[in-house]
Amino acid sequence: MSVKRKVAYYYDPELGNYYYGQGHPMKPHRIRVAHDLILHYGLHNLMEVYQIRPASYDDFTSFHSADYIDFLRNVNVQEEGTLKTRKLFNCKEDCPVFDGIYQYCQLYAGGSMSGATKINHGQADCVINWAGGLHHAKKGEASGFCYVNDIVMAILELLKYHARVLYVDIDIHHGDGVEEAFLKTERVMTVSFHKFGGNFFPGTGDVVNVGQGRGKYYAVNVPLRDGIDDQSYELLFKPVMEKVMQIYQPEVVVCQCGADSLAGDKLGAFNLSMKGHAECLSYMRSFGVPMLVLGGGGYKISNVARCWAYETGCLLDVNMGDVMPPNEYETLFGGAGARFHVPVLLDVANKNDRTYLERIKQTVLDNLSKISASPGVAFYERAPDTSMPDASEEGEGQSSMDNGESASDGQSQLRKPRLWDRPQPTQLGSGPTSLTSQLAATGLGHRGQDGSSSFKAESDG
Repeated sequence: MSVKRKVAYYYDPELGNYYYGQGHPMKPHRIRVAHDLILHYGLHNLMEVYQIRPASYDDFTSFHSADYIDFLRNVNVQEEGTLKTRKLFNCKEDCPVFDGIYQYCQLYAGGSMSGATKINHGQADCVINWAGGLHHAKKGEASGFCYVNDIVMAILELLKYHARVLYVDIDIHHGDGVEEAFLKTERVMTVSFHKFGGNFFPGTGDVVNVGQGRGKYYAVNVPLRDGIDDQSYELLFKPVMEKVMQIYQPEVVVCQCGADSLAGDKLGAFNLSMKGHAECLSYMRSFGVPMLVLGGGGYKISNVARCWAYETGCLLDVNMGDVMPPNEYETLFGGAGARFHVPVLLDVANKNDRTYLERIKQTVLDNLSKISASPGVAFYERAPDTSMPDASEEGEGQSSMDNGESASDGQSQLRKPRLWDRPQPTQLGSGPTSLTSQLAATGLGHRGQDGSSSFKAESDG
């Protein structure tokens, strides 16, 4: 008999109004489309739905540097004089400045912070914020379409009440910002399954990277090659996560569910189906540990919306039909009566042979065996709670809509590839080193006579 779980869900209708710029792959509108599907499947009736309370300046500076947050709060899109400062904080090609950027950060981070607070107070054992999961942002700069790292902020909040937090990342890109933040502590274990090799962004996350100091062996990296499918992914994911749960015994699990690891993603190179992706989340849910579930990458809107609606259903133990209900975005999905589960077109050859998978699995399991016991921590004086009114009273803030070690101050000094690029099969030899040359090679953009870059708009479907 399954245990009834209390699920909370965070959303704000303003999220879909923010716009990174013409032709940029990251489209916050995808959150609105996913939410619309969730409503039309009736899933909102099975969980507590909350409107996001924006994150505060103090929330941001719990991890990020004050000068960086001041920049995000005060930057003017029209002022040319800020160009030098934008470069200082890496707000350029991948992470452009746009109207409302600070408010956008407040919303997507606010959902994750509120979710962490709700878990801390035992008011939910599963919290969903599909707008969150922006795992590349660093302490003092933007990176890979991410401006503030809502995941790190939420984990720091969880650590006020919990001795051990596990972070699991199934985005196609390495969760570098989260790993870097907790590289030297054993109170957070980070586990990332991602494509690795060549000049694929962010260029980090090899299997030999295991953490530092007290955090040695608490950073777990599972590097994958192009074209991995459901069966191959499961051969790694379940044995690794079973061992992690056995050894680490986390009190909370934070899952980043980037949908760019699905087949057909515009920036991805994997062959995962929606069911294969969701099986990872369902497997983690089976351990019965409180979970904060976040979004992440995903650059084909129809894929992203289907995936996150389906995974919401999985968390609610709802068997969703294969014929999609009437919804506001039917044309995006192929018209009335479109199928919910679409066939996986194996456009990318699976380069993850059995020998490679076994070698990676054994290396990871060997590293985990070097951890003697799950770490404990003595709580003396707990840091004050983040001010989130919906955590103080059951049901308060519900929408009418249908101390451990601090995060690491270290920042990567390596020159990294850019996220904004279509992946190419990993090849030996030198590849394009600049963003503009990568875009030119893939046909996504061209350089004008004035030296500025322009990009072709693509269909969101």
